[in-house]
Amino acid sequence: MNMTLTRPPLALGAGAGLARNELFQIAYSTNDMEKARALLGEKYGLKEFRRLEGQMPEGGSVQMDIAWSAGILYELICAKGAGGEVFQTGLPHDSFAMRLHHLGYFVPDAASWDAIRAEIARDCRRIVRDSNNPGFLKAIIVEAPELGHYLEYILCEPGGLAFFETAPVN
Repeated sequence: MNMTLTRPPLALGAGAGLARNELFQIAYSTNDMEKARALLGEKYGLKEFRRLEGQMPEGGSVQMDIAWSAGILYELICAKGAGGEVFQTGLPHDSFAMRLHHLGYFVPDAASWDAIRAEIARDCRRIVRDSNNPGFLKAIIVEAPELGHYLEYILCEPGGLAFFETAPVN
């Protein structure tokens, strides 16, 4: 028997609740990128990734690997040094680990971005990372201690859209 699930239409509403935005990403932080990729490939079928890496403004380095599967963008993050602390939260220093870091929400336009930022301020949420890479994307990572992970909101520019759209599909 072939079953299908009829999903309700998206009821998005920036500024109407932080979860009322388009969920598109699940991100994991790790202290060993190669082991994390091997684990996701062997056990979960995520074998192909696209990498973005570079220096953080604070001086540390970060690697981000992304891959699409079933309409979700999976992200692996491995950060080291200054500025990487938000990505290293909860990771041990003496053994391999991979932990849920954040759920990522796609923000479609500047008005929605402003509404989300206003809601974060109104709720007195702490922003733990606020980045603006002109031509690529703006992103904010927000504490959600009740959930046990962070929330990230991403407003793409053409370079960011192209990066996400060219991630491998698994």
